[in-house]
Amino acid sequence: MRKKLWIYLALLVVIPGLIFTVSCAKKVTQAEPSAEETAVEPEVDTAARIAEEQAAQEEAAQQWEMAVEEDIEEQRQAEDAAKEAEMQQDMAAAKQMFENEDIYFDFDSSALEMMATEVLKRKADWLFETADASIIIEGHCDARGTEAYNIALGDRRAESAKAFLVDIGVDESRLTSISYGEERPVDPVANAEAWAKNRRVHFVIE
Repeated sequence: MRKKLWIYLALLVVIPGLIFTVSCAKKVTQAEPSAEETAVEPEVDTAARIAEEQAAQEEAAQQWEMAVEEDIEEQRQAEDAAKEAEMQQDMAAAKQMFENEDIYFDFDSSALEMMATEVLKRKADWLFETADASIIIEGHCDARGTEAYNIALGDRRAESAKAFLVDIGVDESRLTSISYGEERPVDPVANAEAWAKNRRVHFVIE
């Protein structure tokens, strides 16, 4: 009788413990992810990471291309600016040479000498290249002779230079002639050297 009683008591203690253990095991088993879920989650994470890396690489490549294009554009602009500055300098130098190079005449003459015609040809070339430029052709004389005579002589010299330019193709409407006679000498000294400097035609760009 006592043995049965002890057996019943043991069963009463052991059975609830077994039931609790089985219940916990079921809960633990249900909480654990399946093998498929465990395998899928890493694949999803890896694909997302690869996509992010590719997007970052594409963005970096685009930024690099934009930076390269900006550098090329800046270099092109700098080269264009340098060319423009050089062109402006060349134009300024050509303009200065045009105005500084006079032609000269013998005493009491308006005939063009060979050296004068070479200068006029160079001036014609500049006028052809600078289509919007117009010039004033100034006739000058030395101080010998009367004022009226020198005005007329200066006019003949200016017209002689103008006619030569027109003959080689320069539009006459771009040329204006004027005579200053002896009024504007380059060298006011009364000697042969000074007189030779003053017998000239001077050119001014309008």
